[in-house]
Amino acid sequence: MENNEINLETTTATNKCKVIIVGGGMAGLSAAYHLSKNGCSDFKLLEARRRIGGRIVQIDIGNEKVELGANWIHGVLGNPVYELAMQNGLIDIMQSPKPHKVVAATEQGKQVPFSVLHEIYEAYLCFLRRCEEYFISQYLPPEGIDSVGDHIRLEISLYLDKIQDPQERHLRQLIFDCLLKRETCISGCDNMSEIDLLEIGSYTELQGGNVILPGGYSSILVPLTKEIPSNNLLKEHPVKKILWNKNNYNNNNAESDSDDSDITVIEDPPKATSHNSSRESSCEKEIPLHNVEVVCENGEKFYSDHVICTVPLGVLKHKAVNLFEPQLPDYKLEALSKLLFGTVDKILLEYERPFLNPNITEVMLLWETEVAKADNPGELNDSWYKKIYSFTKLSDTLLLGWISGKEAEYMETLSNDIVVDVCTDILRKFLNDPYIPKPKNCVCTSWASQPYTRGSYTAIAVGASQIDIEYLAQPLYNKKNQAKPVLLFAGEHTHSNFYSTVHGAYLSGRTAAQILLSSDTPQEIVLNCEDTSDLSSWIQGISLE
Repeated sequence: MENNEINLETTTATNKCKVIIVGGGMAGLSAAYHLSKNGCSDFKLLEARRRIGGRIVQIDIGNEKVELGANWIHGVLGNPVYELAMQNGLIDIMQSPKPHKVVAATEQGKQVPFSVLHEIYEAYLCFLRRCEEYFISQYLPPEGIDSVGDHIRLEISLYLDKIQDPQERHLRQLIFDCLLKRETCISGCDNMSEIDLLEIGSYTELQGGNVILPGGYSSILVPLTKEIPSNNLLKEHPVKKILWNKNNYNNNNAESDSDDSDITVIEDPPKATSHNSSRESSCEKEIPLHNVEVVCENGEKFYSDHVICTVPLGVLKHKAVNLFEPQLPDYKLEALSKLLFGTVDKILLEYERPFLNPNITEVMLLWETEVAKADNPGELNDSWYKKIYSFTKLSDTLLLGWISGKEAEYMETLSNDIVVDVCTDILRKFLNDPYIPKPKNCVCTSWASQPYTRGSYTAIAVGASQIDIEYLAQPLYNKKNQAKPVLLFAGEHTHSNFYSTVHGAYLSGRTAAQILLSSDTPQEIVLNCEDTSDLSSWIQGISLE
């Protein structure tokens, strides 16, 4: 008995720390990285999976490194993930982009003239930009038009009305339909009618285009994890419960204590003690009470003063009511319900030999009829594949197909053999070649079925707004006049401008760490405006420390 008690004490002691980070995706790793870089090693990162990286994961298919999740670094200027990759030699700046030739084919196997494809693509981009302009303009859309899908379809209708030839009009309609399906994979939704028209412009697109890391996106995890003590990172520790208010403070007051989404108002802040520096990191101080208890599914318990929750929005939508004790404030639960966390899946087909024209890199699929929406998933049996908008050539023997929404979720229930047969039929039909072989290997992602993601990435649904993202980001305190929050949130779903991106997740994790690293007492912040380069870097968000 005595030995058991000693072991229990030892385990309990090692499970106490200043900060617990829940989730080892980019946001969680960023928080841990910045804590470590600033001298705070008294934290634990709990990751549910056997691996870290969250939605950053790659596999080898043949000689290719294939991304199952995040594909690109979105933008260069002001992107901290790009800066991190550059600093660690992960980007080949001498590598020239590969030529990209797209062809569009009908179900009858006829190829659309490139001039027509280019015409419709340019018109579509114009329609999309008009949707984005509502966010920064004072103009209101036409009455009854509240979604991106509705607005673009209105523009398409007006555009096609000017074309007299029925066949030419129909062909252009098919291209528009294909581009709208493509947009659902970009936005992360089932249908563009789900995306709020007035908010689509809230997403900030960084300049510089999309960048692919030659070593795979997972290579960005290496410079982060090498700064994190290995003992601080615990895999296979799914969290069951976060008890974040052990002092029984009424959490309904959490909203009333706040004047915005980032900072809780501190009334009569405690004065700094004379023996501590006013800018001393809180991680260096001893705080006797542990505000948080985190219970894992294996029964193991961890205790801390602060917890940073970085689990994806999809998981929060499914588990927030039971995950937190006490329950999150009503405004957070409402924000969770209003935001969208859609599904985007990939279909990877590996072949024994090349069969696609060497000059072609992508085949757009112009399906004859628009995808029928079915309330019953079983009714998608004969139509799910019509949501696949194209196949892209990753190599001569490797093709990538994209699919989103309900159809993607339905595909996740199918066997690979069925997916192989369907995709082979599609390629034979659209390329008008009955001899196209079956692939020797097929890999399909299943982000909606994964218990630790429950989807792909965040979008602002009709009726939601940036404010809902800011509400999710707002940290929570368990008593008034408290210097630092007890419960903080990070993840791409908490960044109001960069939601759905890896750099949004990175920045949110950095922000959470900075809040806990700041002084325990409010400080006057002075900006030296003479040094405009520092201010510019701060605005662009490229500082790594």
